[in-house]
Amino acid sequence: MAELRYNPLMDDYTMVAAGRNKRPDMPKDYCPFCPGSGKVPDDYEVYCYPNDFPILSKNPPKPDDVAGGLYHEKESYGVCDVILYSPDHNGKLWELDDEHLYKLVDLWINRYKEISKDKNIKYIFPFENRGAEVGTTMPHPHGQMYSYSFIPNLINQEFKNAKRYYEENNSNIYEDILREELRFKDRIVYENDSFTAFIPFFAQYPYGVYIFNKSSLKSFADFDEKNKRDFAQILKIIVGSYDRLFDKLFPYMMGIYNEIINDDEFSNSGDFFRFHVKFFPPLRGENSIKWNASSETGAGAFGNPRVSEETAAELREAVRRFNEII
Repeated sequence: MAELRYNPLMDDYTMVAAGRNKRPDMPKDYCPFCPGSGKVPDDYEVYCYPNDFPILSKNPPKPDDVAGGLYHEKESYGVCDVILYSPDHNGKLWELDDEHLYKLVDLWINRYKEISKDKNIKYIFPFENRGAEVGTTMPHPHGQMYSYSFIPNLINQEFKNAKRYYEENNSNIYEDILREELRFKDRIVYENDSFTAFIPFFAQYPYGVYIFNKSSLKSFADFDEKNKRDFAQILKIIVGSYDRLFDKLFPYMMGIYNEIINDDEFSNSGDFFRFHVKFFPPLRGENSIKWNASSETGAGAFGNPRVSEETAAELREAVRRFNEII
């Protein structure tokens, strides 16, 4: 059983896929993402792998007949990809050379462009879960890309707010945020010609870096060659510096945010939206976790135990130390 169940309280959908609970535990000496597994090519650098247990699919089953009244459901149409960064089971993104990282960015871009052709898809979300602290069970370096036939609630909320801000101020909120961070400077972590990494004034996580583009990129579809190489470079710097911060594998969740597609309400998103990346790292110190407790989970009211100016300074020092080893 797999379906999208409507949540009338939030005007949103819950993706339900009971079959995913039956996913087998992999033997400790086997990884489907490693060459020789029979699941992936024996020779690859980066690779798009179809999820073996997708919560969304292009041939979804018919929903169960259990809805009624204000409840309704629809087919769980969409795509779930796994993006393999490297054939090295114990590799790290920041260890990849520049050309290898360029190929990873190119894979994201090409897959994004291909899926965008499907008019049933509303939002394409590349992301990565890294580290046991965020529930990752597969250490092989990889991310995922979910392509939804609906607009997820947080995405919808942010786009509506950005659109309202543009209509009220005749200004792009992402450009204004970046302008203020560059003016203040103390929360900037790193920048190159195309992108700026910073911990925002309003950060919900102590080391929650945002990466904003400096021009008018709306999605991967707008990247030119310079953007590709600069994006690869800043990802390498940020992830590598995370690992240098406490000299250990740094856990995080990362989201890559593109424009909403195939939706009339947001057809002019180039006016008010900009491509960006958000990191959600659970650590608040070397050996301490910032758990999402009742306020965060139940009310969506986040509390940050650190101030962005302090943690940005720590990360800038980690950038300096990371640059010494590359």
